[in-house]
Formats: sequence, structure tokens, C-alpha cells
Amino acid sequence: QVQLVESGGGSVQAGGSRRLSCAASGLTSSSSSLAWFRQAPGEEREGVAAISRTGGTTTYTDSVAGRFTISRDSTKNMVYLQMNSLKPEDTAMYYCAARQTIIPTSRWLRDVEYKYWGQGTQVTVSS
Repeated sequence: QVQLVESGGGSVQAGGSRRLSCAASGLTSSSSSLAWFRQAPGEEREGVAAISRTGGTTTYTDSVAGRFTISRDSTKNMVYLQMNSLKPEDTAMYYCAARQTIIPTSRWLRDVEYKYWGQGTQVTVSS
């Protein structure tokens, strides 16, 4: 059974940094990949960043490119999201997601492609 548990959320001032962690267990496919999504109140869920099984390929939504970095430690079954230069508009519930299917990179930030989800961790950025 796949389980994803996020941690690291909290409150931070604009311009600050935060690192989110996701502990993933139960993933069995060599093609599995992980992603971070976020959802602000009243907004649709948005794909933020995704990373391949080996960590060799990553993709980001334009609004976070250059500020956020996704990484993974496969030996520990962990995936991270380092968030720098945070802005108030980054305030959202952040979710870790996993899939075990092979899809084109262009679809990696679509939430419908992901079968497994964590409970989320809240990030609040104050101005």
C-alpha cells in the first residue's frame, strides 16, 4: 500500500525559505515518479514540481521555476521541495503525489495523472 506523508509546512515571511519533505512508502514500480502540488483557498489544485524515479528529470511550473527545487533521496524514499524567495502568493496547502505509470513529461504536473496523495502540509507566507 502506497503511503505519502508530508512535513515541513509552517509560516514564513516573504523572501524566506522553507523545505518540505515527503516520506513515500510502498512504491514498487521502477517507473514511479513524485510531484508536489498546491492548492490555495478558492483555487484549483496546481502542479508545482515533479521528479522522475531516478531524480534525473525534473519539471516546474513557471511561477516557481528558479525559486523552488525538487529533489529525492531514493535510498530513504524521500522527496523534498526546497522553496526559496517565497512570496505571499505561494501560500497554499502543499501535497505530495505519486504515480507508477509512464507518461510524457508534459503531463507530469497534471493532478489527474497521480493516483496516490498525501494529506498535505500548509505553507503560509506573510508579507
